[in-house]
Amino acid sequence: MKKALVTGITGQDGYFLTKLLLEKDYEVHGIVRRNSQNSLGNLESLNESDLQNVNIHWGDITDNLFIDTVISKIKPEEIYHLAAQSFVGFSFENPKFTYDVNISGTLNIINAVKEYSSTSKLYFAATSELFGKVQEIPQKETTPFYPRSPYGVSKLAGFWSIKNYRESYDLFMSNGILFNHESEMRGPEFVTRKITLAVAKISKGIQDCLELGNLDAKRDWGYAKDYVEGMWRILQHDAADDFVLSTNETHSVREFVELAFKFAGIEIEWEGSGINEIGKDVKTGKILVKVNPAFFRPAEVDILIGDHTKASSKLGWEPKTKFEDLVKIMIEKDLERITRNNM
Repeated sequence: MKKALVTGITGQDGYFLTKLLLEKDYEVHGIVRRNSQNSLGNLESLNESDLQNVNIHWGDITDNLFIDTVISKIKPEEIYHLAAQSFVGFSFENPKFTYDVNISGTLNIINAVKEYSSTSKLYFAATSELFGKVQEIPQKETTPFYPRSPYGVSKLAGFWSIKNYRESYDLFMSNGILFNHESEMRGPEFVTRKITLAVAKISKGIQDCLELGNLDAKRDWGYAKDYVEGMWRILQHDAADDFVLSTNETHSVREFVELAFKFAGIEIEWEGSGINEIGKDVKTGKILVKVNPAFFRPAEVDILIGDHTKASSKLGWEPKTKFEDLVKIMIEKDLERITRNNM
């Protein structure tokens, strides 16, 4: 039985990856940061038998002694380093914390592998935010990086640390440059889940209006469940390498909003432009969407669209879930949650 260690196991990707690894009969270990409620985050949505099969190690990736102890003791065949301060907006507010977690924490994992478990295969969760101010369209593994946020900069440090240790010490360390991947398990602070949760509440009369930033921002949105399979395939490849995982499509925030309302039974129309743009219910004329400049980033990333040709040809990976299906999955789950909580 293979052993896998997952950092960031309580998050969206950790949840789907844990389910995948358990299905493949792995012995799963996860690092969870201590909290006052001993919450396991999204893992609490696993069925009871699956949850009992997850070995939890309470600690922090910024604690190098803790990381050394865990990795030297387990010596896992595979390590999936997903833990990060991953909210772009917050990275502008607290860049130091973002750097501490994303750079120092990643270095602790890498060094522990080098010193105590050099046969472990390590996956690092890089991000399409590395491309930021895009230098070519679409973006692929050879596209120059130009991050536009402290989060992107911190992930770039992790990306190059992985490459440096791989080439310096002949370690199996791979980067997954994953474009935006969302799901019903996404945290409400991320724009996609913010949209579907708000639309569900609006449709049930619990919330009046949804406020967003840049409606014109375009992203390559996929389904997290598909992407964790890509992570696993990256570590099954015969050599360590870097791979873009994407849908090769791009859609605007505005499109996401329109679909979310559509699946909730509401048609909206747009009026105005820029910060004065509003989205109105076609039937009632009520304003349901407003632009709030407070949600704009100091440095915007206008468009991201990936090219997963390399992952397709070398790993046999393809995204399975279409954009419309992703939005439908998310809004239907939030509608279910709202209904259940108000029964």
